[in-house]
Amino acid sequence: MAKKKRLTSLEKEIIQLLKSYPDASVPSPILQEALGLHGKKGAKKLNQALHNLRNKDQIRMTKGNLISINEVYVDENKYYEGILDVNKYGDGYVVTEGRDQDIKVPSRYLDTALDGDLVKAVVTHYHKKSGKPVGRVEEVIKRGKTLFVGTLATPAKNTYIIHPDEQSSRTDFFVEAKDLNGATPGDKVTFRLVQWSDVRGLPQAKIMQSLGVQDSNEAKILSILAEHQFDSKFPDQVEAFAETISDRIPEGELQRRKDLRDETTFTIDPVDAKDFDDAISIKILDNGNYYLGVHIADVTHYMPRGSELDEEALNRGTSVYLVDRVIPMLPERLSNGVCSLRPNEDKLAYSCFMEITPGGKLVDYSVEEVVINSSKRFVYEEVQEILDGKKHELKNTLKTAEKLAKTLMDNRFKAGSINFETPEPRFILDEAGKPVDVIIKKRLFAHRLIEECMLMANKTVAMHIDNLRNHSGKGKSENNHPFLYRIHDQPDLEKLFNIRENVKPLGIEFDVKKQIKPKDINKLLDEVKGTSMEEIVNGLTLRAMAKAVYSPKNIGHFGLGFSHYAHFTSPIRRYPDVIVHRLLKRYGSGGQEYTFTELNDVGEQCSEKERYAVEAERESVKLKQVEFLTERIGETFDGVISGVTENGLYVNLKDVYCEGMVHVSDLKDDYYIYNSQRHCLIGRSKGRQYRLGDEVAVKVVKTDLEKRHIDLTISEQ
Repeated sequence: MAKKKRLTSLEKEIIQLLKSYPDASVPSPILQEALGLHGKKGAKKLNQALHNLRNKDQIRMTKGNLISINEVYVDENKYYEGILDVNKYGDGYVVTEGRDQDIKVPSRYLDTALDGDLVKAVVTHYHKKSGKPVGRVEEVIKRGKTLFVGTLATPAKNTYIIHPDEQSSRTDFFVEAKDLNGATPGDKVTFRLVQWSDVRGLPQAKIMQSLGVQDSNEAKILSILAEHQFDSKFPDQVEAFAETISDRIPEGELQRRKDLRDETTFTIDPVDAKDFDDAISIKILDNGNYYLGVHIADVTHYMPRGSELDEEALNRGTSVYLVDRVIPMLPERLSNGVCSLRPNEDKLAYSCFMEITPGGKLVDYSVEEVVINSSKRFVYEEVQEILDGKKHELKNTLKTAEKLAKTLMDNRFKAGSINFETPEPRFILDEAGKPVDVIIKKRLFAHRLIEECMLMANKTVAMHIDNLRNHSGKGKSENNHPFLYRIHDQPDLEKLFNIRENVKPLGIEFDVKKQIKPKDINKLLDEVKGTSMEEIVNGLTLRAMAKAVYSPKNIGHFGLGFSHYAHFTSPIRRYPDVIVHRLLKRYGSGGQEYTFTELNDVGEQCSEKERYAVEAERESVKLKQVEFLTERIGETFDGVISGVTENGLYVNLKDVYCEGMVHVSDLKDDYYIYNSQRHCLIGRSKGRQYRLGDEVAVKVVKTDLEKRHIDLTISEQ
């Protein structure tokens, strides 16, 4: 019997700590802090202990100094459930909860699983070099994607084949002639999986819609939509249901509600908006306090829970704002018509009234069903002109709202809300959808004005639920007034460490602690404001943030610095707001609408749909950026280095706010070596450096519309 290798006290401490997180890989700096080992001496002591433990086969270490406990055996009877993520090479990774390391599944062991499926997998062994788990798919539990995009090929021997667009799709699909749905070879199509029971054959598909000729703007945009599981059309039965809804408000409903039709209310929206789901009213009370009313389209009045309309809205989860169109969550009859708070029309609304002191403190509130008649439909630019001095009959009202909004905003930032400012590109398109110009959207205080009012209402209704819960006498039960919160967790420490290392060579000290606070991030953002690093650090910090999600488990909202927050103000375009309205109404009448478990499930679904929508919006912008630069190959642009890797430089072009890459092989004036500690490329002979934040002039040399890639070269070389 082999003699057991004795561990030092520090080595035992490391093993004990890693055993607490058996499926995690812990970065070396975090391990050092957790063990209380300070400075260079502490780092040296830790490195020696880690070296000893690795030699004793107690731990695994990756190139990036990620440390994890070593697995001593493989149990092929232990199954893991997770989402399958297939890369462009056809290999899969099963992402499971509770395991920091994904299970790699080579393509030949994926069976009939497709990208996005919920699968059951088993670990068969650990990779000799990396120590990472490798396994196989045992069962497809649930198909992840219901909608696919591809190109219908010319048939061979009466067999129609669809070549999927996604690089992660490792197989073609076949479709029977009866399921072509009018599509012809060469068309871009959306399709659904019919069945795939045997990996030795192709999966069978049914075409849902032809998007037209493959390279047309319509096909490209609708493909992005479908790739992210959104349909541009509503089912016939849903459109039919919407048509049955009357836009006439019954007299009994008018009598039942608080009547605000004689009050001055107004909307503020973009110039091209049609779905007006929020209006405000404001006045000064005799005691000097503000009385703010936030009035929200009462979608739930028209959309019974469980109806065809409701099921479709839940399935969509959100409206999608692509570069050239909006794909609404609700049919246009509702989103732009019946529910929309259009000016000079009687509309049903659900309102949050708030009494706020001149210092910005909420002292009283109520949530009530109302009927309003919007006095004015403003656009942001018009409101800004009035705030800046232009005469208007509602100028005093707008100035009152401006004063309150400034107070609320100042208080929010003082309390720790993070002040992100990221530029947004907007494209000028011709009739064919081709981008002819790109401009950066101007951020006005008129935007802030309406945002602060909405934030206040969202915070107030979430706090209202806590008040109901505390006075119910039912204690801390999950089903004591369960609610759907908008929550935002602490940022990723490893990514914050990466930011710290990126800004250190620039002389910026970013102190990263275990418990990071919003004020620490604000301090960093203030330090880079007005410099070439501003957009880069804003972007890096945003990517380090946890994703905000919907959940009945309230942990507060880190980014806003709110202990209570919910989405109440946009039920025309967000399904969680519909749920919040239903909960508030039912609790107001003494009943219950959803259980905690139901809210947990629907929160996860809505969070996923929101993520898909954001990805689709980004992809549509990226498409237009690549199209724009495709017409400008050979032209030179000023840019800022936004990323440095051993493969090359990422450069953000100033004029178009678009990122491309300079490959290291295209840096012809020297042989460049990546310095990981200083996050820069250094020329071996001449010593020239390319660092994060450096301003460079670059030339567009190549674009790839399908992959949405842009290749650049340094123009002065």
